[in-house]
Amino acid sequence: MTDVSVIILTHNEEKHITRCLQSLLPFTNKIFIVDSFSTDRTVEIARSLGATVVQNAWVNYATQFNYGIEHTPFETTWLMRMDADEYVMPELAGEINQRLTGLPANVGGVYVKRRVFFLNRWMRHGGFYPIWLLRLWRRGDGFCEQVWHDEHIKLTKGESIQFAHDIVDHNLNNLTWWTQKHNHYTILEMINLLNYRYQFDQAETVEANLFGTQDQRMRFLKEKYASLPLFTRPILYFIYRYFIRMGFLDGRPGFVWCSLQALWYRFLVDAKLLEVSIRVGTDKDAIINYFLTEYGKDLRPNRPERVGQS
Repeated sequence: MTDVSVIILTHNEEKHITRCLQSLLPFTNKIFIVDSFSTDRTVEIARSLGATVVQNAWVNYATQFNYGIEHTPFETTWLMRMDADEYVMPELAGEINQRLTGLPANVGGVYVKRRVFFLNRWMRHGGFYPIWLLRLWRRGDGFCEQVWHDEHIKLTKGESIQFAHDIVDHNLNNLTWWTQKHNHYTILEMINLLNYRYQFDQAETVEANLFGTQDQRMRFLKEKYASLPLFTRPILYFIYRYFIRMGFLDGRPGFVWCSLQALWYRFLVDAKLLEVSIRVGTDKDAIINYFLTEYGKDLRPNRPERVGQS
């Protein structure tokens, strides 16, 4: 077994957890799951496959994941982040076995590629592959940044390198589940976009850098996206993903994916932002109060949200 332990957050993931854990076992049996009180068989299945499971009340993703970093019982040199609906390709498992332990001391983190499946089809085009994510880091050299949505692991020291092979994000739930979950995500994305203007929270995050790593570049582009006019930006984003980056090559699933992920989701974010401005205007305190009363989200600094499951 490689000197790495894996941290996974779960909530009602019985459809996915077996596939996820079985993909990890070729390189580690040190799996730590932080469950937010699932009501299905997630915990039972995970423990039957050898994972260590604790339950902790949900605050937000970053708080829950950093709890996992702080409380993991495994004293491994390396930590790894996985989501329950993801799995490791056998080629990546082999690469971790072969390369991780021998990395030089100046390497603090490892980026891997993620491929997304939607309607049982790999979204190869539209700029959705490869998505490079920092998923392995030395103990003590990284943490999950405190943002409302689209959280990344922030490396605190050391250099990063890239491994050649992939993890796969393939959620098995239906489209009703997907749209309901993304409807909730619109609230978090609204806060992220408003935060660029109002600076609700000064938490340390991944640096925005057009010429940096992919997550730094995406953070830079998201800041630029936030400055574009409402309703124009989701249309431009769809055109970019579907036509310029050739998302149409992924067939009908690719059309549905780009229409929902690049257009519908972001259009709904903008519609809700318009609603905020109509109801409370542009006053920062009024916006903070609106999100607290309407959505149970506390935007004041150092006051993490305590309502709702991400």
